[in-house]
Amino acid sequence: MSKVDVERTKAQSAGLRGTIPEELREPTDRFGDEAVALLKFHGTYQQDDRDQRKSARDSGAGKDYSFMVRTKNPGGFLPAPMYRAIDRLADEFGNGTIRVTTRSGLQLHGVRKANLRTVIAVINASFGSTLGACGDINRNVMAPPFPFAGAPYVAAREAARAIAELLTPRATAYYEIWQDGDVVHSTAPLDEPIYGTAFLPRKFKIAVAAPGDNSVDLYANDIGVVPVLASDESVLGYDLLVGGGLGMTHGKPETYARLADEFAYVPQERLLDAVRAIVLVQRDHGDRTNRRHARFKYLVAERGLAWLRAEVETVAGFALEEYRPLPPWTMPQHLGWNAAGDGTFFYGFAIANGRIRGACKTALAEIVSAFDTDLVATPDQNLLVIGIEPAARAAIDAIIARAGIVEPQTVSARERVSMACPALPTCGLALAESERVLPDIIAQIDTDLAALGLADRPVALRMTGCPNGCARPVLGEVGIVGVSADRYKIYLGGNAASTRLNVPYRENIRAAEIPPLLAPLFARWAAEGAAGEGFGDFCLRAIVNAPPSAS
Repeated sequence: MSKVDVERTKAQSAGLRGTIPEELREPTDRFGDEAVALLKFHGTYQQDDRDQRKSARDSGAGKDYSFMVRTKNPGGFLPAPMYRAIDRLADEFGNGTIRVTTRSGLQLHGVRKANLRTVIAVINASFGSTLGACGDINRNVMAPPFPFAGAPYVAAREAARAIAELLTPRATAYYEIWQDGDVVHSTAPLDEPIYGTAFLPRKFKIAVAAPGDNSVDLYANDIGVVPVLASDESVLGYDLLVGGGLGMTHGKPETYARLADEFAYVPQERLLDAVRAIVLVQRDHGDRTNRRHARFKYLVAERGLAWLRAEVETVAGFALEEYRPLPPWTMPQHLGWNAAGDGTFFYGFAIANGRIRGACKTALAEIVSAFDTDLVATPDQNLLVIGIEPAARAAIDAIIARAGIVEPQTVSARERVSMACPALPTCGLALAESERVLPDIIAQIDTDLAALGLADRPVALRMTGCPNGCARPVLGEVGIVGVSADRYKIYLGGNAASTRLNVPYRENIRAAEIPPLLAPLFARWAAEGAAGEGFGDFCLRAIVNAPPSAS
């Protein structure tokens, strides 16, 4: 792809239209570079099958282009009609699989240009959307995926929905292009009161957590929001964190991963005004000359929290209060059967690296069709079937058993807490494999840990094919980041609660070398680890921070 002036393209796009309508009508398999830059705002990336590139060059054929389509569904909520549509679209127009993203959305891969309008139109007609799932805009707002009826979870879900609505773009181009002008979900004005004509300098990510539940990876986000409750569980207000982000570039030390800072507290009625003000500060002060330096985290790191507080207070028109203490963080999963607390149940499916396929895909489709159940996509790439009446449990168990799906509790303790990005062959940014090799790495690690008597001990491995951080590798107990073809940088020392960055340990390691590299560390963990000490905590104490003579 040639160099595109993204800022000029956005500003001159006539509300994200550009040449997309005209190019959609052309009998080609791809879009031009400027249209590709705008398509991201509409929730789709142009990709090509990188496995086929060499044979295409040898034969003189062009690249095999297709499109990834991503949904934007706040809090991961997937209405039954939407999921049924996605399931059908995957088979009819995609590659037959659905992928749960690490921001609680869904992705279809392999969609051809000729079918792109149909796919996006069907998603919208089924109570879904792809608007703003990608691009220089607020992305999918995450919330705790678990449908518990308790006040902290209700408050988090409601805040996530309100923030998502606040930051949804108002431009009608999306509906005009993909629904032929039939604006079925929006009666908003035609201007962009928050984003302006050029939108944000780069993507922007927000997560809302329930106190003590860090399933959203709060510290990896540009803004983190946590409800603060009174003793009677009424919502008093919200704590705000700012400046998190994990993407970086190999060999560019000026790019780096950063945890969000604890920033301020606002009363309940001022949450949206505060979030709006923070986004406006990034819009007006974020770097628009260097996209590698354009994320909000760099603005926070370089200008400081005092500067940010003053700017946000000026824009919002009120003073921010001091951040309030919160309980310690954990990373729950709630796989298998769980009571929601309102008389219904939910069932958590363990989805390996988020790829819904085969028997699991068939079983989920049968459950949703038979019981009209909604679902929730989780930030760790699993899927919850929610709102299940007690009388339906036996029938759902029978569907699961008939499909041959193993109980989540029998899945490897490592697999349950590990994640990988798609990487090759579809992602144009991938430098190395990820999703396709992590299962073999985990299988060997499972064998090694079983031999040490540690088969039941979780170790969070997070793997990406490049350093952009989609699977949040630098928050894992073990981070694996692609550098080049079958070469990885290994990070150690994150924690199970996902509140600490890990640190580089080894470079230029092949995928097959990763289990042997970790094996002696596991042996030391078995022999020297304190009672209940997680692998990441052990690595930080005994390896990363150990005196040279002891390591």
